[in-house]
Amino acid sequence: MESPSLLFLFLAVLAFVTVDCSYEGDVLYAWKIKLEDPNNVLKSWDSSLANPCTWSHVTCNSNNNVTRVDLGNAGLSGPLIPDLGNLTFLQYFEVFENKINGSIPSEIGKLLKLVSLDLKYNHLSGFIPESLGNLTSLRFMRLNHNNLTGTVPKEIFQLIGSGNLWTLDLSDNDLNGTVRATNPTGFAITTVIQDPKA
Repeated sequence: MESPSLLFLFLAVLAFVTVDCSYEGDVLYAWKIKLEDPNNVLKSWDSSLANPCTWSHVTCNSNNNVTRVDLGNAGLSGPLIPDLGNLTFLQYFEVFENKINGSIPSEIGKLLKLVSLDLKYNHLSGFIPESLGNLTSLRFMRLNHNNLTGTVPKEIFQLIGSGNLWTLDLSDNDLNGTVRATNPTGFAITTVIQDPKA
């Protein structure tokens, strides 16, 4: 009698993992079709392959959850899509030195395991979402060399105050205000880089 129960449990776990991988693949593929890819770096991002862990520039953990997207200097243009916020195991989102445009979706603030958000040297515009202050695991936030406007949300300052955020680079944007590179906790130092004109 145990054998059918074990088989059912195995099939249930397999179905859950397959659905999860498929969902993450759907998210990444939905982003791919919004991007222009003149260098064909996303060629392996094939919607017929349920598991995005086999795709280039994507790294997964042992449970086949997407943990890294490495697309630095890939020649990509187009927007970030809100569905990227559903890659809940993502730790590294490295999409620097491209021509990514539009705004930073507030849904990126749902990526609670994110350690590095590197969007420097793109064409991003609009405000920095307050929701990025939810990223308490974040150590590196590089948004420099974009066209971001407005002020830095107080929620980002709270990440600095907690001592978790080690590097915050906002230089070469059109942001208002001044950031003081001090940390009242005394436990950690955050390197804050901003425009000298601010």
